[in-house]
Amino acid sequence: MSSRGVWFTRSGPEAAPQMVMVHGSLDRSTGLSRLARRFDDRFEVLRLDRRGYGKSGDHAGPFTVKENVDDLVDLVEEQFPKGPLVLIGHSFGGNVVLAASSRLGDRVTRIAIYEMPMSWQPWWGGNSSKGFPEHDPEDSAEAFMRRLVGNKVWERLPERTRLARRAEGRVLVGELSDLRSGAPWQPADVQAPVLAMSGSRAADHHRRAVQFLEETLPDCRSIEIEGAGHGGPNSHPEQVAEAIQAFIDQPAAVGRS
Repeated sequence: MSSRGVWFTRSGPEAAPQMVMVHGSLDRSTGLSRLARRFDDRFEVLRLDRRGYGKSGDHAGPFTVKENVDDLVDLVEEQFPKGPLVLIGHSFGGNVVLAASSRLGDRVTRIAIYEMPMSWQPWWGGNSSKGFPEHDPEDSAEAFMRRLVGNKVWERLPERTRLARRAEGRVLVGELSDLRSGAPWQPADVQAPVLAMSGSRAADHHRRAVQFLEETLPDCRSIEIEGAGHGGPNSHPEQVAEAIQAFIDQPAAVGRS
């Protein structure tokens, strides 16, 4: 556990370049383990169970982007106190790493995000903006999962898994409510080059989010992962890892004036 009560794991050779991966809503560090394995021969990879999820499930909250950023920054300062960093965020985790990047400063050399929700935007029509019974967090979690994985997959999950996801509804409601309240980061504060990824099966609002990032961030490029949906880092880890490695190997673009 970190000093803020957040569980984490590290893999890969010590003294290797450093990479941090942050998972999305109703997920945990294991959701990025297949992606991490594609890097831990040449990076030291840090993954965490964000507050309220997995082995950090007993966390009392609050469940906001700001508190998640505080967790991440403190954890990085404890575990990776110096040296350059690559930050990777999936879904809600993308907002966390973008917001954290200004706190971590020029140590951050690259940021890669996959299908990040932007539900404070008036054009956002995704799962994080509507359609959940927030008066009943457990039902909200089930509704979110059914939209994410489909009814058939949800109903085939072991009962203990379904109960665990429903129990995380309190976290989900806090996170989604916070995202609707306003932008958790400002484009001008994100100075590291960014790779914005989406799957070829992405919803329209995720495609528009990628376009927004390309248009507003100082240095952002995008790529589409063929055949992938929202769970691309888990379902297509090889393709996602290849895209990230190619991005890391590219020179940074000249920033906008």
